[in-house]
Amino acid sequence: MTQIDFTGVFPAMTTPFDQNGDIDHETLAADARRLEAAGVAGLVPAGSTGESATLTHDEHIEVVETVVEAVDDVPVIAGSGSNSTHEALELSQRSADAGADALLLISPYYNKPEQAGLREHFLAIADAVDLPQIVYNVPSRTGQNVEPETVAALASHENIRAYKAASGDVAQISEVIERTRDEDLAVLSGDDALTLPICALGGRGVISVAGNVEPERTVDLVDAALEGDLDRARDVHYELSPLFRQLFVETNPIPVKAAMEIRGHNSGALRSPLTEIEPENRAALERVLTALEEGQEAEATEAL
Repeated sequence: MTQIDFTGVFPAMTTPFDQNGDIDHETLAADARRLEAAGVAGLVPAGSTGESATLTHDEHIEVVETVVEAVDDVPVIAGSGSNSTHEALELSQRSADAGADALLLISPYYNKPEQAGLREHFLAIADAVDLPQIVYNVPSRTGQNVEPETVAALASHENIRAYKAASGDVAQISEVIERTRDEDLAVLSGDDALTLPICALGGRGVISVAGNVEPERTVDLVDAALEGDLDRARDVHYELSPLFRQLFVETNPIPVKAAMEIRGHNSGALRSPLTEIEPENRAALERVLTALEEGQEAEATEAL
């Protein structure tokens, strides 16, 4: 099995579409190279931020292949979950065949299985596909919580090596870390605004939306937190906090695609049913990004 250090910043990549609604693979590859050059620990294509719900299975694998081929030294963690265990198994195996180094598995959505069903779902994939896997808990999208005792039970499987915590419940995330301290399980924030507190509790990093826009600063935040430099980590956290909030004023990835475009990174169109960001939200986002740029310029001037 591939060994991956699930420590650091792993941007949840967007998927750029052209005006015809097709995947813009050239732009996707360029974005992967940009993020790798910024010093991130790995890349996560074809997840929620990548509009995976609108991708066909073939497109899903094409996205993974493009990112794998584009980067040199960072692992590619393919989103390969589904609310159907059969489909998740197929996507996971095909992602492995496409060269993915690890898998991100959202818990089954809409059909809301009980905890026993969740355990069986994740274990079926872990048994069948010999890659490191991340259990992804995001109840706001799935309608069902993966309880701490379920995560603890899954953590004993050699292929289940990380947990993406996007419940927004810090007490629950703390309990997951507490219950899995004797296991080789990395807890990663799935919410940029909670990256610092989760790292302070023993988490190892973040699967980040903001990392698409501010990869260097997000890496700085996580590095400082993991090194125990809490003063520096807090400073960067508060620098980025307005961006964290603004990236979720509308459904992800609507704001992050707008932010990337404002920064000059081609993020492509959105796929229906997602719509372009509202003008007032775009204006607020522009103000936040301008403030960040001015702060960066001020720091550079002070360093001279």
